[in-house]
Amino acid sequence: MARLTDYKVLTFDCYGTLIDWEAGIWDALQPLIMSGGDSGVTREAALLAFAKWEAHHEHASPELRYPDLLARVHRSMAESLGFETSGALDEAFGASVPLWPAFADTADALRILKRHYKLVILSNVHREGFAASNRKLGVTFDAVYTAEDIGTYKPADANFEYLLSHLKSDFGLDKSDVLHTAQSLRHDHTPANRFGLANAWIDRQRLSEGGSWGATEKVETMPTTDFIFFSMGEMAAAVEAEGG
Repeated sequence: MARLTDYKVLTFDCYGTLIDWEAGIWDALQPLIMSGGDSGVTREAALLAFAKWEAHHEHASPELRYPDLLARVHRSMAESLGFETSGALDEAFGASVPLWPAFADTADALRILKRHYKLVILSNVHREGFAASNRKLGVTFDAVYTAEDIGTYKPADANFEYLLSHLKSDFGLDKSDVLHTAQSLRHDHTPANRFGLANAWIDRQRLSEGGSWGATEKVETMPTTDFIFFSMGEMAAAVEAEGG
């Protein structure tokens, strides 16, 4: 059985894994929700709508930069939830990524993991948005590959083809060196299975114990996972224990 310390690089999803995108999304939706008075829209319903419309627009318009895509998501959410929106509200939501907070355990965990691995980001956001988030993460990543660089959004095969190609050309790393580390079953673990990548599930929503899907669209078939942790802090502690 593989050990965590058998790998040379951790490739990360960022949003949902390192950055608390659900808190960020919910906060960024408040101007719309407040405009509707006592609408009764719950956080769970709003995140479910986000999951649906983000998946739709990422598939329909992979050429869009993430702020523009988020603006379309916001408009679609507003219409589906019965709100009246505006271009200004849509654009403000699209520009909200830099405001999304990091999980409390992320920076300390990444500093520990940096001692054991190369750290690489594979994210669906734009370069500028990730740069703002990176200031909250406490480490310098060895490489950052974004949807803006690739021209498609995960879970598209092109994103993982780009990742593996660049890990080889930039660092001389092979697929067997990679442990893909992520929260999202749809965006990350399902395609990781397709590409034969070892994977660590950061199951912050405790889906493995029957928790909520939150802002991530459900998958029909559960992917396999090599490791499961409920936080980045828990993963970092496990790596330290293995590494002595």
